[in-house]
Amino acid sequence: MRVSENFSMAIKNLRSNLVRSILTMLGVIIGVAAVIVMVALGEGAKQQITSNITAMGSNLLIVFPGRGQTRGGSFGGGNDLTNEILPVIQSSSTYISAVSPEARGRGLVKAGPNSFQTPVIGCTTNYLTVRNYQMDSGLFFSEDDIKARRRVAVIGSYTAEQIFPGVNPVGQEMKIGTLRVKVIGQLQTKGQSGFGNNDDLVLLPITTVQSRVLGNKNISSIYIQIKSDQLMDAANTQISSAMLAYFKGDDTKFSIRNQAEILSSVQQATQTFTLLLGGVAAISLLVGGIGIMNIMLVSVTERIKEIGIRKAIGAPKEEILALFLMEAVTLSVTGGLVGIGLGWALSALVAGAFGWSTSITFSSVLISFVFSILTGLFFGVYPAYKASGLHPIDALRYE
Repeated sequence: MRVSENFSMAIKNLRSNLVRSILTMLGVIIGVAAVIVMVALGEGAKQQITSNITAMGSNLLIVFPGRGQTRGGSFGGGNDLTNEILPVIQSSSTYISAVSPEARGRGLVKAGPNSFQTPVIGCTTNYLTVRNYQMDSGLFFSEDDIKARRRVAVIGSYTAEQIFPGVNPVGQEMKIGTLRVKVIGQLQTKGQSGFGNNDDLVLLPITTVQSRVLGNKNISSIYIQIKSDQLMDAANTQISSAMLAYFKGDDTKFSIRNQAEILSSVQQATQTFTLLLGGVAAISLLVGGIGIMNIMLVSVTERIKEIGIRKAIGAPKEEILALFLMEAVTLSVTGGLVGIGLGWALSALVAGAFGWSTSITFSSVLISFVFSILTGLFFGVYPAYKASGLHPIDALRYE
């Protein structure tokens, strides 16, 4: 019997027990949809985090205080990174494009009846370039503002919404703790990231934060922009050597992180997470395959006399095997196709309802579909083999 005839008969037999067929396919449908959705969530998270790290700036090396020292979060923490290290770093390599130190903490920002806890960052004029920010309105502070320790601020769009709702913040005054400052500019919206809200911040001249808030010259981090990707490793080596010389060989005073290394680590972690999610979801495909085998065994039992008649009129063993195997594969393929559509719809629903980033990949769709076909083949072999092995006389006598 030809494949087309087997397929036609498989469809006819499945339609004769439509509800049972749909319930049998349900496990495969859920399994394929779950794999697609889980992988889409994992890939979406990977792309989002990659985008967020890239949005930090390009070709960055980041210097942090050493182990056990404060890296920011509250004002007043001590560490060995101070203003004196900046010329050491700047002169350490010709590959450096720009250096942007930060004196970071959190503060209560007030304006009229509105108050809001937000990151407060002391920085230099290189901040926009190194951290890949753009101005939306107003001006960024100048070198003169930094030298004079002026009480001027540039704020993010989210902070502006919280402190000055419905009002242009440029030209307004606000207080950070007891320090009164004037807003001279607002940054363009940059968006949420895995490391926090890029638009939730207040920028002041680094000298203002150090002298009027911290009371010391501490620096919580130093962002160093390198001229090109190819020079990152060489620049890292040169900067590290210069800092080791400055700290007399004590490598516990600082640590340098490469943006590319951070990105690679995050991508590996998210890839492992994605595979884990996909693997857990794939278990439901196995459950669906067991359901197919059970129903096909029931179908063989119900059609023993039909099998006996086919064998009595000369149908070979291979034909009976192919007929029942075709039914199992048809169940799994149909379930796989419906599961792909359901997975696509659920991914879009999750992205729209929760604002999560999802990314459906061709590989996840293909793998889940092929796996559904293999599930039908694997779990359909035993029932088909059992049917093909029946003796025609025993089958015709079966009650």
